[in-house]
Amino acid sequence: MYSRITLPVLAAALLLLNSCKKEALIAGGSGLEDWTAETHGSNATPNYDIVFNQNAVGRLDFVIESDYWDAMQSDLVSIIQGSGGPGGGFSEESPIYVPAQMFFEGKQWYDVGLRYKGNSSLSTAYSQNIGKLPFRIEMDHFSNENPNINGQTFYGFTQLSLSSGFKDASVIREKVAADVFREFGVPAPRTAFYRVYIDHGTGPIYFGLYTMVEVIFDEAMLNSQFGNSGGNCYKPDGNGARLNDPSLITSTYFPNKTNEGASLDDISELVSVLLSDTRTSNPSLWRSNLEAIFDMDTYLKYMAANMTMRNWDTYGLMTHNYYLYNNPSNSKLTWIPWDNNEAFMDGPGGNGGGGMSALDFDFSNLQSTPQGSTGAVTWPMLAYIYADATYKTRYDNYIDQFITSAFTPSAISARFTEAHNLIAPYVNGSDPEQTGYTYTTAASFSSSLSDLINYANERIVEAADYTP
Repeated sequence: MYSRITLPVLAAALLLLNSCKKEALIAGGSGLEDWTAETHGSNATPNYDIVFNQNAVGRLDFVIESDYWDAMQSDLVSIIQGSGGPGGGFSEESPIYVPAQMFFEGKQWYDVGLRYKGNSSLSTAYSQNIGKLPFRIEMDHFSNENPNINGQTFYGFTQLSLSSGFKDASVIREKVAADVFREFGVPAPRTAFYRVYIDHGTGPIYFGLYTMVEVIFDEAMLNSQFGNSGGNCYKPDGNGARLNDPSLITSTYFPNKTNEGASLDDISELVSVLLSDTRTSNPSLWRSNLEAIFDMDTYLKYMAANMTMRNWDTYGLMTHNYYLYNNPSNSKLTWIPWDNNEAFMDGPGGNGGGGMSALDFDFSNLQSTPQGSTGAVTWPMLAYIYADATYKTRYDNYIDQFITSAFTPSAISARFTEAHNLIAPYVNGSDPEQTGYTYTTAASFSSSLSDLINYANERIVEAADYTP
């Protein structure tokens, strides 16, 4: 476990990291004997069978020099103690990268950029002294310092995310939700399970069972699901992410992950059309204008699936955790869900949780107080879409399709069971998660499978009762 670091030590550590790091991480290309075009090269074809193996739990080892590890912890302290992001928490982009040697199946990847990621999953875990924190990997982040790794990939993937299973005693929600979205025709990242070990000077420590998640704006993800990767890919965050106020359409709230500095005209047009008076004066024209710039069919599928599964950390309750990709093949923005560790829950943080009210299928309890300069409702992408009779009918039909295809009792039970059995040895079995590096217990993990299956069956019944 790391310890809290005082501000003077923090300043010294950050100075060490940012003052040109070490003279040479790897000199003259030496130590790159594991490098091959297929495993490390910039032109490697993304190997989904290896990186996102659905039939095995992988193992990743990271070796980080103690000075870099200390700087990483110092930076985390400074973020939690002070900075603020657009969503009211700290900025997800704030944590620093440090160089790490990464090992997988006997091969080494060199000076890989590793940083913490997340918001509440990071700050809450830290405050509870839990070492199982979420990470982001960028394979060639340190290519300026070490030109020998320029273009380095992990079997064709440039960036990857490691989700820690925060608030998830089952450790499988992130994966199952993403898989179900994709099966239903909603773009979502591919996922796989990994054991993560980190050696920061005292030998390898088992940090726990993680879910490897595709990074949405990585070329591999966009190419595999859209056939291209050159469009604007936004990660909305903060009040602007409500899509109810044109004055908030800035790069602060809509960072462009693929074309930094590009015009936000596509987002502006979406919000303008969404809030247009034609919504009530000429609904047919409003729908036509909206569908000319937005993939409404995919979005309605997302609405139906997301409402049936339930997700506490998403649009309608929180101002983050979705992407918008402007697909060059049709010039339409597509909605992509992100961060599904709080899916399949009756309350935030677990079944039976309180404090927030789950959204009803008819959105009758959706917060609707007008906000912003336009006086638009708080969540127009739900309220206005559902209020339109044509879209409501399509949404209702997709709920019915969802519970008779990707989300039948047998289909979802099989998904939960397969994932649970696959990871069980590495959570509370022969090679279990360790005290201080877990969000679950043997008892809660064991009962989580039946809890999830029962919950899904209840949602299927509720969805059937809702649909005409």
